[in-house]
Amino acid sequence: MDKRSMTEQEIRNNYIRPAIEKAGWEGKKQIREEYSLTAGRVVVRGQGASRDNDTVRRADYVLEYRRNVPLAVVEAKDNRHPVEAGIQQALDYARRIGVPFAFSSNGDGFLFHDGTAGAASGESLETRLGLGEFPSPEALWEKYRAWKRIPKESEDLVLWNYHATAGGRDPRYYQVLAINRSLEAVATGKKRILLVMATGTGKTYTAFQIIWRLWKSGRAKRILYLADRNILIDQTMVNDFKPFKGAMAKLSPDQKGLERIDAAAKAEMAAERPGEVIYSKAVDTSYEIYLSLYQAVSGTEESQNVYKQLKPDFFDLVVVDECHRGSAAEESAWRSILDHFSGAVHLGLTATPNKAEGASNVEYFGKPVYEYSLKQGIEDGYLAPYKVIRATLDKDLGWRPESGMRDDTGAEIEDREYNQKDMNKALVLRKRDLAVARRVTRFLKENGRFSKTIVFCEDIDHAGRMRVALANENADLARANPKYVMKITGDDPEGKAELDNFIDPEQAYPVIACTSRLMSTGVDARTCKLVVLDRTINSMTEFKQIIGRGTRIDEEYGKLFFTILDFKQATKLFADPDFDGPPESDEEEALSEEGESLPGGGPGPADGAEGPRGGAAGAAGEEGEQGPAGRGPGPQEGEGGPGEPSPDPGGDRGAEAPDPPSPRIKYLVSGVEVAIVNEMVQYLDASGKLMVESIVDFSKRNFLRYYPVRSAFVEKWKAADRKRLVLEEIERAGISIELLEEKFGADCDPFDLLCHVAYGSRVLTRAERAEKARRDLHLRDAYTKYSARAKAVIEALLDKYAIGGIDSLEDPAILKVSPFPEIGSILEIYQSLGGPDGFDKAVEALEASLYDIA
Repeated sequence: MDKRSMTEQEIRNNYIRPAIEKAGWEGKKQIREEYSLTAGRVVVRGQGASRDNDTVRRADYVLEYRRNVPLAVVEAKDNRHPVEAGIQQALDYARRIGVPFAFSSNGDGFLFHDGTAGAASGESLETRLGLGEFPSPEALWEKYRAWKRIPKESEDLVLWNYHATAGGRDPRYYQVLAINRSLEAVATGKKRILLVMATGTGKTYTAFQIIWRLWKSGRAKRILYLADRNILIDQTMVNDFKPFKGAMAKLSPDQKGLERIDAAAKAEMAAERPGEVIYSKAVDTSYEIYLSLYQAVSGTEESQNVYKQLKPDFFDLVVVDECHRGSAAEESAWRSILDHFSGAVHLGLTATPNKAEGASNVEYFGKPVYEYSLKQGIEDGYLAPYKVIRATLDKDLGWRPESGMRDDTGAEIEDREYNQKDMNKALVLRKRDLAVARRVTRFLKENGRFSKTIVFCEDIDHAGRMRVALANENADLARANPKYVMKITGDDPEGKAELDNFIDPEQAYPVIACTSRLMSTGVDARTCKLVVLDRTINSMTEFKQIIGRGTRIDEEYGKLFFTILDFKQATKLFADPDFDGPPESDEEEALSEEGESLPGGGPGPADGAEGPRGGAAGAAGEEGEQGPAGRGPGPQEGEGGPGEPSPDPGGDRGAEAPDPPSPRIKYLVSGVEVAIVNEMVQYLDASGKLMVESIVDFSKRNFLRYYPVRSAFVEKWKAADRKRLVLEEIERAGISIELLEEKFGADCDPFDLLCHVAYGSRVLTRAERAEKARRDLHLRDAYTKYSARAKAVIEALLDKYAIGGIDSLEDPAILKVSPFPEIGSILEIYQSLGGPDGFDKAVEALEASLYDIA
């Protein structure tokens, strides 16, 4: 068989793969064919979304020295292409998976790109190889090892087997890269390692594989996994860390890894050992992997610093989850633990690195060994894109009380102008809560009332009021099940107890969670479809974390994208270069005692105005809750003091830093009407940027990129056998036919909508096109010669078009639905038009008539 007549697959099977195997690569163990890189970007169209299959990427071959230790990419072409035709594609894939070797082949030989070649070595960057000259696994591994400077004695660590999960789950390409780069860093002697991975991309699974390989290889015999929220520990133990069962313990009061010492025993020990620190808890040192909240092993009193029971060399590896929250701050409780175990390897995990002065995780851990951003995750199709509805409330634009006006408690309201930054901080307008609740409810009624929703509020008091407002607006469902809407905050045991049910896709309730800070991070809510922002957010770190609550995809439950309903203009931060850029420098970000970023940290209101009683009006970072008119502090989110665990059973589940106290007065006003005066809807375009112009302007701009002149589009449309294929191509560019139909009318033909938007043509309804085509057909000789049955078929097809559009005519099953069975059987209908081919020609003629007035 002539090689030039072979398909690409035949070239691969007969020439490329045999040449690779002949060089010593084992087929089942080392050659991965059709290696998946991307899942296909999700494109949002109106209220729906689908994957763009054109953005799915698969490498023809990925060559691995060991399973999930890739070395090279091979891209194949058929023999009608030159040998080098696939090299740029191979290089793109090699860059993605972080390997230096790329090959292109057409079956005649290979073009070899050697990214390890240096000028000093005299080796060529790219070399042509014969089919029999493909390099062996050992040859490429030695080049790779030298390039990475991995000592020979440490290569076993880098090559240690991954944990094989049930069902044969393989890590995604970026997880492989993150895991391997971390192991390579340890192998080359690095002691401080930072991994930056966007929320929802599997940081915990990645950490598990790193720990597994270090543990099994013997490089880390004891490991400490630190977090600052109990849900992070609990989720980790029952999910990704489950294979550690038996060797794993949780350091928490009344848990097996940490035993309480009662007062009597403590007193007895103190008498026996005068001058020694007697701890109130004792660590069981028989385990190898420990998970702990830092609050559970440290405190303001020396006797609470349980970690000091352990020798500094007890742990070989310390993993710090969500390390953006102050673990590197020199005075933080985290830092004291890290300093005690300073000889261990410290691995920091975060979605939001920062360089805040005094709390820089980048400075502490060093430059990230790998970064996988939200933008990249959305582009690859592993994270859900978002659309933004930005709503403006009239009183947020400015409200001034009447002279001498008093609030609901009788306190006189300070006479000044209050704006968005004051709302729910210095001023509570009760009907503002109602306006927000009504808009959230309208969204749910339009898009599914059981769509999981998180409402982020200014503080606990605001979350409680919002729960009431939403329960009233959804009284039918809240009456049927009071858990339809719940306040889930650190001070509320009933709410916190429902957190697991909220994040469980199989549990219908709760549906709406009103929170302040508790759910801003570490909550794996895969099916969350609506994130409501009624909270001032000036911290980029907090903004990224909150947006991360919606970015997980769960196709089984129909979650491909999510919506952000923004009442505080917080989504303006999407336009900040730091949103998806390098680690940000936020020097004015406020920090709690633990070094945790306080939401909205930084300078106060933009105008620097003083709030009532000398407090900065709406000062960012003021999260403390006051009772009515400043009459004492209300409940705080997080029940213990700074660094202390909350006293709920099981040890500080959901513990977090409390809202900082505020000296200001908070006025409560019931009688002021509040309304939404403006809304703007934004979508991610094909390049990953939020579309800020109108749907018409956006559609025109993108459509004209493909069809700059009207004649080009008309010709393409008329020539297409199936118009749906043309529309799918247009929709992949991010142009939503559904949204255009919402604006101009669902009874319009997509052809007319696109021509109107792009070229200013008159919009015709489908009924108008059908009537014009009917008149034209009646004048044609072919129509007058049709039998009565044939004419009835043509008339019925035109009626179907007028109702359902061009898709109806192109649907192969059209003849099975009414009125066609009444006209005749499918065979009789075909015979009336001269057989199946005659029927197809009649439909083509019908379409030509429909678009004659293009």
